[in-house]
Amino acid sequence: MSRFARVHGVKRATGAYKVLNRQVGKAQQAYSMIQEGDRVAVGISGGKDSFTLMWILQERLSRIPVKYHLEGIHIDPGFEDSSADQIAQYCESMNYRLRVEKTDFGIRAHSDENRENPCFLCSRLRRQRLFELAQEMGCTKIALGHHKDDLIETLFLNMCYTGEIATMKPYQEFFGGEITVIRPLAYTDEKNIAYFARAMNMPEIENACPTSGASKREEIKQLLEGLYKQNPKIRGNLFRSMSRVKTDYLLK
Repeated sequence: MSRFARVHGVKRATGAYKVLNRQVGKAQQAYSMIQEGDRVAVGISGGKDSFTLMWILQERLSRIPVKYHLEGIHIDPGFEDSSADQIAQYCESMNYRLRVEKTDFGIRAHSDENRENPCFLCSRLRRQRLFELAQEMGCTKIALGHHKDDLIETLFLNMCYTGEIATMKPYQEFFGGEITVIRPLAYTDEKNIAYFARAMNMPEIENACPTSGASKREEIKQLLEGLYKQNPKIRGNLFRSMSRVKTDYLLK
């Protein structure tokens, strides 16, 4: 166990830490996500997923041979009850480097000028700005805190609302390889992340978005939770199915 882990109290969450570390290591090995000398921009939303992602990437630096540089980025969507200061204070207490970018993306997405789904427009604008900032900061990789459950939910969202079979990839290049998005938590269950975050006393920062908890993603999450209660093997089967696609048995 690294000095970073001991200093920040990981002994209280040893079981969750071991699972988390093993699954992040598995994702890293499968996709060679981070390589020697990489400058990695980490998207920090203020939720348990992004805080856990930053923690594990920082902790791994102290004990693995691959050396890389981390830069946290928080895109503030501009709501009145902004959590940017809370996020910045926590990151400072953890010695994380963080850049906070103030925007009006959330307000615009919920205004009369937007005829699209608010979540869709806000997400698109935030991602575009994240890519721009990463390039300005000399980062060639962007690490996002999406986990196994996010990938499954995205699959169902695309099937139900866009008529496509698609999800978020653990490793995906953009702009001819200039920027690569990585998701080191792709093999990790949300429940393990939640347990780890609580055990580590990570802050629970309230989401100021007016549609938080009432999105299409939340509806899909509730649908899937009902399935998982009926049969706990369904989660794993759904996740594995995304890499076992039999195209001969799909419509053309």
